[in-house]
Amino acid sequence: MPPRAQARRAEQLALLSELRHRRFTDPRMGELLEALPEPEVRETLGEVAAANVRETARSYRRATCLPSSFVAELTRVCAHAHEAWIEARKNADFAQFAPHLERIVALKREEADRVGFEDERYDALLDVYEPGARTREIAPMLASLRERLVPIVQRVADGTEAQDGAEDGRRWPVEQQKQLCRRVAAAMGFDFEAGRLDESAHPFCSGIDVGDVRLTTRYDERDAAGALFGVMHETGHGLYEQGLDPERFGTPAGEACSTGMHESQSRLWENQIGRSRPFWEHFFPILCATFPQASEGLDLESWVRRINRVRRSLIRVEADEVTYNLHILLRFELERDLLEQRLAVADLPAAWNAKMEAYLGLTPPDDAQGVLQDIHWSFGGFGYFPTYTLGNLYAAQIHDALRAAFPDLDDMLRHGRLLEIRDWLRDKIHRRGMVLRAPALLEEVTGAPPSAEPFLRYIERKVEALA
Repeated sequence: MPPRAQARRAEQLALLSELRHRRFTDPRMGELLEALPEPEVRETLGEVAAANVRETARSYRRATCLPSSFVAELTRVCAHAHEAWIEARKNADFAQFAPHLERIVALKREEADRVGFEDERYDALLDVYEPGARTREIAPMLASLRERLVPIVQRVADGTEAQDGAEDGRRWPVEQQKQLCRRVAAAMGFDFEAGRLDESAHPFCSGIDVGDVRLTTRYDERDAAGALFGVMHETGHGLYEQGLDPERFGTPAGEACSTGMHESQSRLWENQIGRSRPFWEHFFPILCATFPQASEGLDLESWVRRINRVRRSLIRVEADEVTYNLHILLRFELERDLLEQRLAVADLPAAWNAKMEAYLGLTPPDDAQGVLQDIHWSFGGFGYFPTYTLGNLYAAQIHDALRAAFPDLDDMLRHGRLLEIRDWLRDKIHRRGMVLRAPALLEEVTGAPPSAEPFLRYIERKVEALA
């Protein structure tokens, strides 16, 4: 989009958000919902209809707490803030973004106060991404991660911020990377007749419809692992989108149950499966055949160690499994402090740097590699970050359940039998949509409520095995 179009686009987005909000909050919608109390629906129409009523009523209640003019203003402010963030990040100058962020924080406080909350403002914003979740439940899990992970990082982490393999001079041609990425995504069960894989500055998955799921990644000829694991991550999201029940499309029961559960699917494929030794017993020969020159001198053991290194990193999206959740904890704590006015926006860079030093032993050299690195605050995504860690925790529990369901899982991976995993996830999670909320769905699949312990056990076993 041309730079001069930005202001007009902000007004267009504000108008569309206002019109959509007015239509959804029409009093007639409220009358219909009042005529369908959940207990009666459960008795007469079953769990799918009950879930549709429950989640539509939740969305309607939230929406009616906010005037359409407020929704339009928040959309407008965020549209301008996004452009300001791009420039501020490019110039490594937080001061360029600060006035916009101050306005967003004020609006998010107002949103939380209008919607209402049980314990603190953060509850109202977290609920957008993780329906029913509460800060008092999530904060202890994150704290337990800090207590167990910080000592591990101090003991085993080496180096700083270098991407895996990018520093050793190997060159992995981009065209071959594209071939390998597409081959792995297809092996995972991604349907290319119902989706695409393209390039973008930031990898993402966009689920437009069960039959139209778009994945993107980015390539760097110095580092084949970056694109490959990015594709496995986004394919995990894509399989969730392709696995939703097409008969329920357009209703809550035909949508993913939460952002955290969505993230669990990408992290499961990327980490528990994709970074495992059995997976690479099958795919390492394929990697070597695809990149005969770049792979020269590499063996299976060195490759597995290479892709599982624990390294301190300034950048969240480059972080390994051990350090990643510390990046999330930092953002979670800062968001809460901003919303409760314990921290001023002007003091955010210093607070960010202090927590980076405390948790990871690093201090960002500039704002671009520190407080400005993420897009989320520019679009008002307060409450989003914890869902990344919830995804990691859910993934570890699901992985345990997957192993229980398939005692020969390692042998399946050694032979490239990934479709059985896809089908199990589709049956247990994807097709269920929002019939159950994330904690209940996780308990249905794994037999236990959400906990940090399976993830911590997984990390501690992996670190010990690779020591």
